[in-house]
Amino acid sequence: SKGQLTGVQVIEILNKIRPTLDLKEAISGADLIIEAVPENVELKKATFKGVDQYAQSHAIIASNTSSISITELGSATNRPEKVCGMHFFNPPQLMKLIEVIKGAKTSDETAQTVLEVAHRMGKETVLVKKDCPGFIVNRILIPALNEAIAIHWEGVADRDDIDKAVRLGLNWPMGPLMLLDYIGADTTLAIAEVLEKELDPKFRPCLGLKQMVKAQLLGRKTGK
Repeated sequence: SKGQLTGVQVIEILNKIRPTLDLKEAISGADLIIEAVPENVELKKATFKGVDQYAQSHAIIASNTSSISITELGSATNRPEKVCGMHFFNPPQLMKLIEVIKGAKTSDETAQTVLEVAHRMGKETVLVKKDCPGFIVNRILIPALNEAIAIHWEGVADRDDIDKAVRLGLNWPMGPLMLLDYIGADTTLAIAEVLEKELDPKFRPCLGLKQMVKAQLLGRKTGK
């Protein structure tokens, strides 16, 4: 509808996508598997364990996690040297960046392969050399979003003025509260809780953020 793709291109792209609920079928013959299940460590570890069972011995298992330890995910497999973070940003068809994250046992060869694949996708990359919660972007971003919510929650400024201040004062393409709406309050809270638990109490999520999640006011995904 935006004229970005032709009808023929749409058909070609859809023909490359093969949905399945069968994990074994999904990863059969794959050299690189990218996991993108919700930001829940136990769910991710269970997924990695299953993928490890069915994947080819040489296959790399990458995670699109935005905050969970790659080392911990790798520990759920028998191939931690072939486990790597490959964090895309939303919306991935527009955002150029991919964070590539090395776990404690990720081999240099695995990281290099994932970097090369990302470049073949036309992406820009950064390498996170040491596995740490939030990696680079979310370690900086989530506290900023949390503070924007706190400013609104405390009645310091209205929503639109907070976003306008950050857009014009910090030159962000969109304000933090609009960005939160796209990311989802639940995802933001999950990352903040990981940062608080694994790094420092200073990352404690704002009460307003917790209340939004309890009320299922998650943003675009819930329409409120």
